[in-house]
Amino acid sequence: MANDATLKFVDRQQAYPAKRPADARAKDFREIANRYAAPAGEEQAGRCSQCGVPYCSVHCPLHNHIPDWLRLTAEGRLREAYELSNATSTMPEICGRICPQDRLCEGNCVIEFSGHGAVTIGSVEKFITDTAWEEGWVEPLQPGRPRGQSIGIVGAGPAGLSAADYMRTLGYDVHVYDRHDRAGGLLTYGIPGFKLEKHVITRRVERLAAGGVVFHDSFEVGRDATLDELRQRHDAILIATGVYKPRAINAPGVGSDGVVEALDYLTASNRKGFGDAVPTFDDGSLDAAGKRVVVIGGGDTAMDCVRTAVRQGATSVKCLYRRDRANMPGSQREVGNAEEEGVEFVWLSAPQAFDADQRVTGVRAQRMRLGAPDASGRRAPEVDPGNDFVEPADLVIKALGFDAEDLPALFDAPELGVTRWGTLLVDKDMMTNVDGVFAAGDIVRGASLVVWAIRDGRDVSDKMHQWLKARAAAGAQADRVAA
Repeated sequence: MANDATLKFVDRQQAYPAKRPADARAKDFREIANRYAAPAGEEQAGRCSQCGVPYCSVHCPLHNHIPDWLRLTAEGRLREAYELSNATSTMPEICGRICPQDRLCEGNCVIEFSGHGAVTIGSVEKFITDTAWEEGWVEPLQPGRPRGQSIGIVGAGPAGLSAADYMRTLGYDVHVYDRHDRAGGLLTYGIPGFKLEKHVITRRVERLAAGGVVFHDSFEVGRDATLDELRQRHDAILIATGVYKPRAINAPGVGSDGVVEALDYLTASNRKGFGDAVPTFDDGSLDAAGKRVVVIGGGDTAMDCVRTAVRQGATSVKCLYRRDRANMPGSQREVGNAEEEGVEFVWLSAPQAFDADQRVTGVRAQRMRLGAPDASGRRAPEVDPGNDFVEPADLVIKALGFDAEDLPALFDAPELGVTRWGTLLVDKDMMTNVDGVFAAGDIVRGASLVVWAIRDGRDVSDKMHQWLKARAAAGAQADRVAA
């Protein structure tokens, strides 16, 4: 029987942590809502119905023990709740902030289906783990018994960091190589502070470093070492680079000054937040201040761009997307936040060309309509003839998603197998066709969610561990035979 602290969804209303007023939060890059105070967090956790089949856990890529840590939270047993949450995730406070809960756990909450509003799972998860950090419950990484084997991880994003955590705990020497000057990947440079403040990532990286994980920043495979050279340094390699190649728009004027890539734009903004010198921001190229901004795309990256432009002081911010609101891939909560902050969405519109003089002056667009469903199940957009229009713009940001870079060429490893989409081919054990080289995260599955990258980091750690144990046992057997 469920504890008396739960099953309160009938007489207790759903309540997310209060967001700061839109006009105030649009002036800075702080997170838009604080976490729950203790009584509110426990009360909201107590709305859980403790259902027999927890669809929240089923639809969580990490299969977190959500009902169990909600019950513990409702009972005021926060340390136990944290420990259970941390048992399945290396970054629960990050998932609590940036997971699209409306599409995953909360979107599949049983009491959501009953009309009472989902349990606020993400906000409770953030509350639990932030409390754990403040109270000192997050323990240092304890390396396992040294195994005399080392791992090289290429990429310091969520998949690579997750794997580094698990592999170091198992006793391996772990080296992480990343092209950027700070670890974190898109968590650091792609996601704005109003969704994920940077100290949240930094403290996770610092915990890994204090536990003996060695970070090689500003290190490019192919420039500083080939893949083969890394293989000679380590007993196994994990490629967890993510996907960074922006999808192109084939339209006249796309190369004009003022038409920029989303990741360049977001990286410049995040670097300024760190206090870095960013010439392309300082000269105005990647700064939206005083500009009419048009963002093209409908995913979460597009939402990050429009909301960043608002905070930089754009005179207007519009988002063009070729489908309607119901068929966009981005989080509906993010759309709502953007609208509150003054962003205008121009649905069912697609760029035809970019007008430019010395720099871009506008986007020539065409109206779209929705036809039959495509392979993804969403209704495919098609041109609605005779409804062209021009959207004035001083800065156009292309946010149409990302594809894989040509890693065989970049890594000087032509033997590395890839799919027709450029992602890495792996077998059931998450190993590429190159012996001892594993791969995980977006570079295998394509552009996806942070929570899936963390899941892949967990899974590949188990696969690598089994492979390395077998290799060590075979080596020991060979030594005995030779003796």
